[in-house]
Amino acid sequence: MFVSAAVIFGAFLAFPLEAFPLANRKVSNQSNSLGPLTFRADGTFQISIFEDLHFGENAWDQWGPQQDINSVRVINEILDKESPGLVVLNGDLITGENGFLENSTVYIDQIVNPLVTRDLTWASTYGNHDYDFNISGDAILERERRWRNSRTSPMVSGPDAGVSNYYLPVYGHGCVSEYICRPQLILWFFDSRGGFKYQQKDASGNRVGQPNWVDASVVDWFNQTSRGLTRRYGKVIPSLGFVHIPPFAFYAAQGAGVDPNRQPGIDDDLPLAPQAQGWCRDGRNDGTCTYGAQDTEFMRAISHTEGLIALFSGHDHGDTWCYKWDKLLPSMDVTPANNISLCFGQHTGYGGYGNWERGARQVKVSKKGLVKFEAGTWIRLESGARDGRVKTQDRDDDVG
Repeated sequence: MFVSAAVIFGAFLAFPLEAFPLANRKVSNQSNSLGPLTFRADGTFQISIFEDLHFGENAWDQWGPQQDINSVRVINEILDKESPGLVVLNGDLITGENGFLENSTVYIDQIVNPLVTRDLTWASTYGNHDYDFNISGDAILERERRWRNSRTSPMVSGPDAGVSNYYLPVYGHGCVSEYICRPQLILWFFDSRGGFKYQQKDASGNRVGQPNWVDASVVDWFNQTSRGLTRRYGKVIPSLGFVHIPPFAFYAAQGAGVDPNRQPGIDDDLPLAPQAQGWCRDGRNDGTCTYGAQDTEFMRAISHTEGLIALFSGHDHGDTWCYKWDKLLPSMDVTPANNISLCFGQHTGYGGYGNWERGARQVKVSKKGLVKFEAGTWIRLESGARDGRVKTQDRDDDVG
């Protein structure tokens, strides 16, 4: 399937460099001995997205560990057919509510083994099930960092920011150092948090809920950093975004109608569960509200960022479609300016709810297609079948 962003080009505002400290200093994502992410010699770059793996579910009985074995098989079978330059683990890596404090993150080793074996690198976002009384994003990150292949690199600090907020630049073929090359693609990663706060209980002994939206501090960082990158390089750099819990725009798009011919894929989680679900506008989380709208500024940011082609989410295991957000949707007051595509992936893990066939969304870009802010995407299923591909601009190739 092809997704594209119609970018509005205009005069760039002259912001002082010091206004964007993260964007205007060299930020290296070459963790340990990793080199920069680069396009292939043929001018393409591919990403495999594994999401909702839910390792560690029911670890105390025979069923649970078998699901983890099945999930590893899915990862291996997909990677036997696809050749990504990067793997994205897009949230709910672990079923945290089933975890024990002593070993809740050990499942990371099992998840990444197929990647390490193939010498693939990965980048993670964390989901609501990755945050619970006995597990946290910080703890998962610490476990990830035992492996040199991890590119998860938090860039936003603060008690409410979450952990997996950062960007990764992708450079042209042959680049050996981020300090001398210019990026051709930016990958944005956002932490939608949710779940429960680590090792915290209220006066009644109940777990303390954590907000389930991208925090305002992260939105500010994203806006400033994306503008700073544009200013530094003197051009809009095409980009893709990844977040576990979909923002409300996905919910509104589903309500407007998902056409199986134009937006192919499963649409069984109806209605889907967006960010800020279950919260009140005043910040209460007491079961009296359905949606608090705290993700509005995040939606405004992603839909007004020039060159942001698509946002990829997981969370709703029964939804796998892509929808071009090119108009004001019902129940919303955010009108998009960049025609961003809103895409679900495919439930990868055998943990978690649902019996849909497992798989993983693939995203492929080319230098030629990025000139038009286009990307190709499809789903590779566990069976080996390829699903959810759509032609645009009368082309039937894999990349724009």
